[in-house]
Amino acid sequence: MAVDYAVIVVYLAGMLAMGWCGMRRAKSKSDFLVAGRRLGPAMYSGTMAAIVLGGASTIGGVGLGYQYGLSGAWMVFTIGLGLLALSIFFSARIARLKVYTVSEMLDLRYGGSAGLISGVVMWAYTLMLAVTSTIAYATIFDVLFGLDRTFAIILGGAIVVAYSALGGMWSITLTDMVQFVVKTIGVLLLLLPIAVVRAGGFAEMKAQLPTEYSSPLGIGGQTIFTYVLIYTFGMLIGQDIWQRVFTARSDKVAKLGGTVAGVYCLVYALAGAVIGTAAKVLYPNLGAADDAFATIVRDALPVGVRGLVLAAALSAVMSTSSGALIACATVANNDIWSRLRGALTRGDAKNEEDGGRDEVSGNRAFILVMGVAVIGTAIALNNVVEALTVAYNLLVGGLLVPILGGLLWKRGTAAGALSSVVVGGAAVVGLMAWKGILANEPVYYGLLASLVAFVAVSLATRPTDAAVLAAWRERLAGRPGATAEATAPAQI
Repeated sequence: MAVDYAVIVVYLAGMLAMGWCGMRRAKSKSDFLVAGRRLGPAMYSGTMAAIVLGGASTIGGVGLGYQYGLSGAWMVFTIGLGLLALSIFFSARIARLKVYTVSEMLDLRYGGSAGLISGVVMWAYTLMLAVTSTIAYATIFDVLFGLDRTFAIILGGAIVVAYSALGGMWSITLTDMVQFVVKTIGVLLLLLPIAVVRAGGFAEMKAQLPTEYSSPLGIGGQTIFTYVLIYTFGMLIGQDIWQRVFTARSDKVAKLGGTVAGVYCLVYALAGAVIGTAAKVLYPNLGAADDAFATIVRDALPVGVRGLVLAAALSAVMSTSSGALIACATVANNDIWSRLRGALTRGDAKNEEDGGRDEVSGNRAFILVMGVAVIGTAIALNNVVEALTVAYNLLVGGLLVPILGGLLWKRGTAAGALSSVVVGGAAVVGLMAWKGILANEPVYYGLLASLVAFVAVSLATRPTDAAVLAAWRERLAGRPGATAEATAPAQI
């Protein structure tokens, strides 16, 4: 195991080195939060794929393959479908907005009436997403070094907080590119073929397992539908995903690069399911499905290769964790704290290209504060699945309708958006308390309640001011001179 340990240590040191390199590039607010909006197709595709394919997609995807066979690919597959839908239909318009957060988009579209409440909902989602990713360090470091759970969370979390705070999105972009390469080599090029060969090939795998393991719908139609609602729609509106769209050099890069990343996710989904199926053949009596990844890596791979594949799992967790952390800090600073302080007004808003070191330092401080909060919450929390379910239920039930409604329906109003967030969020919370956190009903009926409230209240109230809609259309069209800082969020 000495060689494997060396691979992991070199990898972790490399992450910190990338953070230091990113710090040299982070000279303005735009650099720190959205990598200066300068990423080309290759870097954009790699970093987008890295953030959406986290520990749940890697360890959890293999676990679902172990439990259900090929149909276990559906969770990660719906993530890929969501990324494709975002990239093809919405990313170009989102990139042209030149904002930093989803709530700023809502301010622009509706005239500044729902930003604070939507910011709180988005902050809760990104916080819990970062927490669940951070908890995964305990599993990986336990397999690697047999570390205590609390110490493992602190170690992994501290590394992510360190490189994220050093250079913001530039550091995260550089580390994500390394993580993308490591995941591709470790999971797709090494673990996948080795696992299939060790299991005797596809014919032997099919012969050894029940027929439902080869069925594309074996996991169940209702489960697939729920995955679509939570993950596909979640990809369309999450701050962590939108913040990556904002890094694109142009709307064409956002559309093309995101499409490539989406296709990569589909391939990754199938690979995870096949690896899990192979693990079922090799180790039919594991205590828990999520142990399949660590078990097959530990027992089936040679020294050195094992270390690289474990580094791939670690990179999957780190990419999602760092992306969620900067998204959480960005929302906390720009959408909540700045509004409450009344710091952002038309008179003193700074141009993003002239943003000074104070803005960089302020956002860096928020990453540190949110990082400590994430690590502390991860140590205290036990049920990762429930925490992630709460996050996605609130995101989809509370924010999907007003965000997509703002992009697609010009009759939507600020009152309708605010009602949609409140009613949808309240319905989700109430139904989770009644039916249980893991029940399907909260997201189903929460989304329906949000839609009804949005349409009914929008139609019952005065249309959005023509000047606001005109400014919105100008921004969507990417007209010269329309910048995010020119229209500061309204105080509410």
